[in-house]
Amino acid sequence: MSLYNISTLSQNLLSLLSLHPIPPLLSLITSCPTKSSKIAEKSCALLESLVAFDEGTTALIGEDGGLLTVVQLIEEGSPLGKEYAVGTILTICESNRDKYRELILKEGVIPGLLELTVHGTPKSRTKARRLLELLKNSTYNRPRLEADTIQNIVSDVVSQMDGQDCADKARRMVAEMVRISMEQSLRHLKHRAFYVN
Repeated sequence: MSLYNISTLSQNLLSLLSLHPIPPLLSLITSCPTKSSKIAEKSCALLESLVAFDEGTTALIGEDGGLLTVVQLIEEGSPLGKEYAVGTILTICESNRDKYRELILKEGVIPGLLELTVHGTPKSRTKARRLLELLKNSTYNRPRLEADTIQNIVSDVVSQMDGQDCADKARRMVAEMVRISMEQSLRHLKHRAFYVN
């Protein structure tokens, strides 16, 4: 908590990085009995701040299982922890998409991202959609990701994934996204019809 509080002042981040905090932070997250704990949440918040620097990204990627630990938080963390976790991976991917895209995909991030686009906080939904754009095979530069294009992006990413279980889970998540989107559209239409009458 102290390190997290110190990190909220951006001028302290480089000093923190000089102390090589990423291996112990990852170890702390890994040792948490539950990934939704406050310790895991704040540790991931700190990771998100640190990977904004090349040294932080290099340290996280260089740690054995470092990226996987963050992916696990996307799947098992608290709502805020998931937000920090997807922000961490998004920051890494945005820093050098060509270099890190394949590494991120290999850790099986897609099912967790799909779940966030449906059930995440508003910030994590936005970050997950942006990360899905970046993980698509070709660069996707549209400023706003529309609901119907999420399915296209996911289909493109899923077609490149290894492992039938992971691909099947991703397809189920797409079906769930479509179902929820249709339900929301139907509720919206009913709401409009009620007020028009």
